[in-house]
Amino acid sequence: MLDIHLIRKDPDRVRHALKNRQMKEETDRVAGLLVKDEQWRKIKKEEEGLRAERNKLNIEIIQLKKARKEKEAQKAIKRSGEISARIKEISEETKKLEEEIRNSLLVLPNIPHESVPRGKDAADNTEIRKWGKPAKRKIQSHDVLAAKKGYIDFERGAKLAGHRFAVLKGPLAALERGLINFMLGLQVSNGYQEILPPHLVNTAVMEGTGQLPKFESDLYKCRDDDLWLVPTAEVPLTNLFAGEVLEEKDLPLKFTAYTPCYRREAGAYGKDIKGYLRQHQFNKVELVQFAHPEQSFKELETLTRDAEAVLQALNLPYRVVSLCTGDLGFAAAKTYDLEVWIPSQNRYREISSCSNCTDFQARRANIKFRNAKGELQFVHTLNGSGLAVGRTLIAILENFQEDNIVSIPKPLQDYTGFDSIEF
Repeated sequence: MLDIHLIRKDPDRVRHALKNRQMKEETDRVAGLLVKDEQWRKIKKEEEGLRAERNKLNIEIIQLKKARKEKEAQKAIKRSGEISARIKEISEETKKLEEEIRNSLLVLPNIPHESVPRGKDAADNTEIRKWGKPAKRKIQSHDVLAAKKGYIDFERGAKLAGHRFAVLKGPLAALERGLINFMLGLQVSNGYQEILPPHLVNTAVMEGTGQLPKFESDLYKCRDDDLWLVPTAEVPLTNLFAGEVLEEKDLPLKFTAYTPCYRREAGAYGKDIKGYLRQHQFNKVELVQFAHPEQSFKELETLTRDAEAVLQALNLPYRVVSLCTGDLGFAAAKTYDLEVWIPSQNRYREISSCSNCTDFQARRANIKFRNAKGELQFVHTLNGSGLAVGRTLIAILENFQEDNIVSIPKPLQDYTGFDSIEF
């Protein structure tokens, strides 16, 4: 959530950020916010004046009664009652305005950091670096290869849950499990504390990280309870300290978690729906940090390198790109995408997004820290996939494929119990 004081002080900065994000239509919301904020401040000022007048009258009433000036006392009592009635009206007006202001703030995105490249969409993202040598040869796509022995069963997935659900069998089920354990172990060795969070969270938690209210159509909600299936472990991890005050000496705090992730992806129909690449349920290992505002962009570089470490350990070619303003996620001030090489598509595909959300999520979830002076500040929150497990499985099936045999990267062999899969 943006700071209302920032919008008051520098509305043009917010409008400029929205235009850079290709959200020009949202600039009208800023004007509306300023109007409501001015109304709120005006009646709050009136309320302060009325309370001061009532306090003064209360003293006068006591003095008038002591002096047995009953007529004057009754007049003052009547005025005090009128003031109390007006204060009650103001309270209702301010409550309504505050709700309208909050609702408007909840759908405004974070302001991009000055280092984020300007652009309209993914075509304007900037490549930062590459690692590994992409294999440019003719291979079978992961879904065609896996279909030979039914190791990925899309038909039974659809029978159980519908389109874009799958059942993994035998060695591929073991490979996915092995990847999860390997990724968690690697990040624990990098200083992250492992967490096993709930897969269901309440509405306040979803609002805290920015999934609600803007992205409600992309989420799965329970019918009879105020609970939502998590679209990423970022949601419960970031809200671990909602409403709490951390200590400066403890920052940064680093957490990692595995969860299944559930996304309706209402706007994604018709693209990337073939194979195992884009499912409604998928596994992911997440990285989350709570950082000092002065160190958060340095920590973003560290978090990104921690995610890259998984790809390097598995010897999977990838590249790092900095997302432009038009492609930036709602809560992010800056994002690096890791894109792994997918030979069957002859291109890099996203396998992780690593973002610094600055104080945007911390304001929504009210997460602060006490600095050395004893003052309270909002922390900065960071998150990144470390990695999307299914997409890592796809990359292994395609990058290490040779004559219907897929070699398993050596770091995974202790987790899978085998060094290759024959199709």
